[in-house]
Amino acid sequence: MAYDYDLFAVTKTNRLAEVVISNPPINLITQKLFGEWMALAEELEADPDLTVILFKSADPEFFLAHFDVELILSFPVDGPAERSSDPNPFHVMCQRFRTMDKVTIAQVEGRVGGGGNEIISNMDMRFGVRGKTTINQMEVPLGILPGGTGTQNLPTIIGYGRAMEVILGAEDLDAEAAERWGYLNRIYAADEIDGKVRALAERIASFPVEAVQFAKQSINNAAGPLEEGLAEESFLFQQLIRTPEARSKMQKFLDTGGQTRDGELQLNSLVDQLKGP
Repeated sequence: MAYDYDLFAVTKTNRLAEVVISNPPINLITQKLFGEWMALAEELEADPDLTVILFKSADPEFFLAHFDVELILSFPVDGPAERSSDPNPFHVMCQRFRTMDKVTIAQVEGRVGGGGNEIISNMDMRFGVRGKTTINQMEVPLGILPGGTGTQNLPTIIGYGRAMEVILGAEDLDAEAAERWGYLNRIYAADEIDGKVRALAERIASFPVEAVQFAKQSINNAAGPLEEGLAEESFLFQQLIRTPEARSKMQKFLDTGGQTRDGELQLNSLVDQLKGP
């Protein structure tokens, strides 16, 4: 994979890719940045050598701003609005982060708003900085609404009433509230977040690839009917227990103290011994 972009720097280490956004002065989603987001999403999705993708910003004050309002004003409005059953390009791009067989993580150290927030709402995990990370959906005061998955994702993630507050109130949501509401997985001090999030990303990237991929797929199935999700979970489990890697890892777990009293009291340590080949 080439990963040749002007506004993204992509670094791969083993099965982890770190993507750093840089579109000064505020990481506004301009036409060029949007085009690169779409191309990057496709390239990341197709990369067989990745398990985890960590998204960061080169600017600690701005993770990702909203969609370029000047660009929205240039959208054609001559005829009446038309309903389409096909997702628009922004929706397609966002959905890739949700459905690709890689774990997607946003490390949000500063502000994220509008379309930028809609992008990260499709990622698997979001982490922020205590007293600094700020989230905003600013569309309604402009006379529009979040049109890039926001009205559909936020109620699922934070609940109906809170989604109404964030979208209709259009006020800044601070890191502490976002963590309490479940939008941010965790918040850290500014000098901690790099190490903490990177360690988690590397940990996940060290686990058996198929197990990570199938686990993400099964969690996503929870959005559908329970019976279908349970049936698919069972099928995916049955596939995994037949893989040589799973059988080797399970045996190693037993050989290194799993299912003993002393071993189970230090389960994290036992799991750490299973990382890698």
